[in-house]
Amino acid sequence: MVKAKYQDVLDLGQELNIQNGDVTEDNGVLTVKGTAGTQYEKNQIWDKIKEIGGESPNDIVADIAVADDSVYHRHIVKSGESLSKIAKHYFKDPMKYKQIFEANTHILKNPDVIHPDQELIIPNI
Repeated sequence: MVKAKYQDVLDLGQELNIQNGDVTEDNGVLTVKGTAGTQYEKNQIWDKIKEIGGESPNDIVADIAVADDSVYHRHIVKSGESLSKIAKHYFKDPMKYKQIFEANTHILKNPDVIHPDQELIIPNI
């Protein structure tokens, strides 16, 4: 029954390709384990858990590791995006585009010029 309640969390885990996933249910408590690619993906899982179960749910235990903690995330640029739009998405602050630019000077020469399909590092801020 608890598994059904948190099915959206499990679906998100599959969508994010969480590795080494394990889900068990015992005495009304769902235990979820796995490894997210980045901290951003781990945060998405936790946000979904809190959306369903509240800030401190007592019917789920999640042990989510992070495979690559050297970055917050790796973002593939889509058509129409800008660094400020990307910064707003990840950090809720478009002015953090400067930190994204600085983390990507190995491929970017101008913060106003990015191209679809470029992989950008989203730094830990």
